Amino acid sequence: MQERIPAIELRGITKVFGRIVANDHVNLSIYRGEILALLGENGSGKTTLMNMLSGIYFPDEGQILIDGKEVSISSPREAFAHGIGMIHQHFKLVDVLTATENIILGLKEPGRLDLAAAAKKIRAICDQYGFDVDPNQKIYEMSVSQKQTVEIVKVLYRGADILILDEPTAVLTPQETDRLFAVLRNMRDDGKAIVIITHKMHEVEDLSDRVAVLRHGTYVGDMATKKTNAQEMTDMMVGRTVSLNIDRPTPVNPKPRIVVDGITVKNEEGITMLDDVSFEARTGEVLGIAGISGSGQKELLEAIAGLQPVVSGSIRYVEDDGSTQELIGKDPLQIEQLGVTLSFVPEDRLGMGLVGNMDLSDNMMLRSFREGKSVFTDRKTPHDLAEKVVDELEVSTPGISTPVRRLSGGNVQKVLVGREIASAPTVLLTAYAVRGLDIGASYTIYRLINEQKAKGVAVIYVGEDLDVLLELCDRILVLCGGKVSGILDAPDASKKNEVGLMMTRLGGGADHA
Repeated sequence: MQERIPAIELRGITKVFGRIVANDHVNLSIYRGEILALLGENGSGKTTLMNMLSGIYFPDEGQILIDGKEVSISSPREAFAHGIGMIHQHFKLVDVLTATENIILGLKEPGRLDLAAAAKKIRAICDQYGFDVDPNQKIYEMSVSQKQTVEIVKVLYRGADILILDEPTAVLTPQETDRLFAVLRNMRDDGKAIVIITHKMHEVEDLSDRVAVLRHGTYVGDMATKKTNAQEMTDMMVGRTVSLNIDRPTPVNPKPRIVVDGITVKNEEGITMLDDVSFEARTGEVLGIAGISGSGQKELLEAIAGLQPVVSGSIRYVEDDGSTQELIGKDPLQIEQLGVTLSFVPEDRLGMGLVGNMDLSDNMMLRSFREGKSVFTDRKTPHDLAEKVVDELEVSTPGISTPVRRLSGGNVQKVLVGREIASAPTVLLTAYAVRGLDIGASYTIYRLINEQKAKGVAVIYVGEDLDVLLELCDRILVLCGGKVSGILDAPDASKKNEVGLMMTRLGGGADHA
């Protein structure tokens, strides 16, 4: 039997950034007609490796072979010339242009400005693989999944037959994810080579034909997906056995802690982001917030935290004795002076949560500096906390004196979540607490959240992985376009399709408990 020649073969690929070895003599083969899942913890070198294939980085050592011939890829344009296209987590689209204009932007080929011909070619690509995109629609009018579709069509238009997708389902509903997977399977069956980088093990099992695992920048091994399982893949990634069970202890004597009553929030442009939203968060309970990106999750948490003006409605904090304090109209410091401790893990880590040029210890002090009674700030407590967070969450850092900006995104996230949880809150607000975190760190965060729940903390958890929401949360509030689509008991919401339909307001009216 003739041996298959890989579409891409990596031999001894090494990439070093300062003292960090991102990839250490990695060997990997990628075949046409196959979907390969590339797995590994944060900092294992997955994205760095793929960035070398897509021309963003250049390897320090090693060879890249395409169809058996060695090539040099020093720019994304050269990667496209070799048929390689990468779809990144953060889309690179111009909002005011149409899909067609974005797809042909930057092309130098003759006749590239013939928009009618380009739109015809785009429609043909869409029909071939099952994409749903209007070539004439402006990007700012599109949903997240439509924007992602434009990015994929853009690389296909440029002739790519080797596609790399980095966390492709991060902000998609279950229904949108199913549609994307159907398209990817069509592309695989058409002979394309597809690589997906993802942390979601159930998607790996559902979609991929083969998995390859990286650990600490080295290649651990690969296997056929049908011959392995989530537990085995996770153990390979982490190098030890990790429990993949999320506990959901039954809430003990839950009582209202935050009561939100009919709040409306508008952004700076006057667009309504939250429309007459009402619910309560209870002590010793995890309330999940589900919704497609931009449904008002961020604004909701910021309104409770005193960071977002509220047009109308009420947000009350309920004391242990049943008395209430109105939070609207107060800034975060005033809320804290009321005795209300709101821990807020924002979506924009370095923009709102941490200062990039400060080291880990000083970033811990940001949370505690007002508590010092003397003129001289207590440096020992934040130092000890930094060491505890680094140890417990396994933060990959040369030391606690390292500036936060030099850490990877996943490690920045661990520092922020660890600091907020350690502040002993009575209400813990978390926005995408595990976004971009590897599976081991994610399960550590779930455990810490459950520890807070056991202490009687009211936890509000905004997440994008519905499987996790259904396992971790006691109740789930679904937002759609700034309105409450429904509130349901998570243990009863056994089918995530129900939540997914409510996220797009196709679901029935759930109990507004």
